[in-house]
Parts: sequence; C-alpha cells; structure tokens
Amino acid sequence: MDQDGNQAGVVAVDQALRMAKEAELDLVEVAGQASPPVCRIMDFSKFKYDQAKKEKEARKKQKVIHLKEIKYHPFIEENDYKVKLHNLERFLKQGDKAKITMVFRGREMNYISTGRKVLERLAQDIAPLGEVEKAPYMEGRMITMIIMPK
Repeated sequence: MDQDGNQAGVVAVDQALRMAKEAELDLVEVAGQASPPVCRIMDFSKFKYDQAKKEKEARKKQKVIHLKEIKYHPFIEENDYKVKLHNLERFLKQGDKAKITMVFRGREMNYISTGRKVLERLAQDIAPLGEVEKAPYMEGRMITMIIMPK
C-alpha cells in the first residue's frame, strides 16, 4: 500500500523502497509471513506515536480493583463492628474487593464458632452492597472470607 492507502500490487523490493523514498516516508513490513510479504508506505514514527497514545488512553479508562483487608476478632464490641462495617461498605462502593480476616489470639481458638457467627452476620449485613466471593475458610489462627461488590 502507498501513503494514501491505495493498493500498489506486487512490487519488487527496490522499487518499493524507491517509492517510499520519493514520498519521504518509511517502508514498513506489515505481514512478513504472507507470500509475498505485505509492506506499507507510512511515517513509522508517527504510527508508533499514535499507537502509544491509544494505549495510554486505554489504560486511563481501566478500573483497577484493589483488595482491602479488614481484621476482626471473635469478641468484637457492637460499636467497633459498626465502624468496620461502615468501612467495608465504603470499600465496596468504591468498587474494591474486601478480605475479611477473623483473627484468633491465644485462648480465643476455643471460640471458633463465635468467630464464624460474626462472619455470617457480616455477610448478611453487607448483602445489599456485596456478595461473598470466597466462603469463610480456616487458615492457621485465622478465618478468611473475600467479599466483592455487586
């Protein structure tokens, strides 16, 4: 193809180079595996610039999802629970996922069922904004659950 986008047909390499030099542009190989190889006459530096600009625009429009973590303990007080619930709601409204970690210290390991009840209550309270992506699972001294926004 020439600089106007018109098909030039099958042309010898030296003639194609001469055509590119006359137009003061570059001869760029578009499809090297084709038989014969397909080349195009264009301003390669402008092409690369436009391509980089398009990629930058595409990256701007991407939404990056972060994973926020909130830690709980099995015997959490009501006000502390509400504050952490409010933070969780804020994270989900921003479009971020949340990792809820129930941490057991020392003798709290005897009260795993209490910790699971707190997580179940949390899942019910947050149901309008988010849903449980990964159900609660035990990991050493912690129970972990992941919630994603609806």
